[in-house]
Amino acid sequence: MIPHLPRPPLHPRLPSPVEPVADDRFHRHGVRLLLKRDDLIHPDLPGNKWRKLAPNLAAATAGGHGTLLTFGGAYSNHLRATAAAGRLLGLRTIGVVRGQELAGQPLNTSLARCADDGMRLHFVDRTTYREKRDPATLARILREVAPRDGDGGTPYVVPEGGSNAEAVRGCAELGRELQGAAGVVGVACGTGGTLAGLAAGLGEGQRALGIPVLKGGFLGDEIRTLQEAAFGGPRGDWSLDERFHCGGYGRTTPALLAFAEDFEQRHGLPVERLYVAKLLYALLTLTEEGAFAPGTRLMAVVTGTPSP
Repeated sequence: MIPHLPRPPLHPRLPSPVEPVADDRFHRHGVRLLLKRDDLIHPDLPGNKWRKLAPNLAAATAGGHGTLLTFGGAYSNHLRATAAAGRLLGLRTIGVVRGQELAGQPLNTSLARCADDGMRLHFVDRTTYREKRDPATLARILREVAPRDGDGGTPYVVPEGGSNAEAVRGCAELGRELQGAAGVVGVACGTGGTLAGLAAGLGEGQRALGIPVLKGGFLGDEIRTLQEAAFGGPRGDWSLDERFHCGGYGRTTPALLAFAEDFEQRHGLPVERLYVAKLLYALLTLTEEGAFAPGTRLMAVVTGTPSP
């Protein structure tokens, strides 16, 4: 279970609802599509952002930290969620943003939202950002942006995307909520934390399918490392299909955008384009390829909402 936060008022909607989708493109192959509506957990911290952040917020507050420091790109949903959590819980937040060239430029809508929620933005060059896991680089960043947090302690550091051992254990609750609900559970993957936890929480005979939204082929090792840190070893039945990133993070194609618009019109569900659309598009393609046996209950985890 995700530990209780010591300060209100987050009030998540848990467990998130499961909704069946009547879609003849799946039905003609004998596959029943269901949606795990994690996007409805919290208006400011939807989906996997809640599940990954909540354990880290609990650890930060229990440890007496008054500041959260985390990392993200210029359009990072994780930065937005961390900033919102800080506002709701009365914590200071610092966002280390990839791209020193953005410093001094007008903020995009995502970063402006972070700033409005009180996040202090610190831009670093891309080399520094790539090396952020190096202890010496992280120590230098901490000296530059937050030598002390004002409460007599150092900031609590949340990794890029929020994926660490605490987050993975939080995402295991997602799997436990879905035990027995579907044979295959699909989720879009960025840093791999959600899939690592989801697979660990699912029951016997269920498998988790990850759809990476970045190219590179590195995610399998990341997931294994996260499960080792969270559980001491591998957990659950999971796999990745790397064909649907559309060229990399933040990239889309006309075919993907047309699919997302059509899905919205068919089902009245706003579809986030960079994660959820790629997941749903992948699940339809796999269904049409015969990857799922007739009679399969196929669950798609809706991890976020479209950007405003």
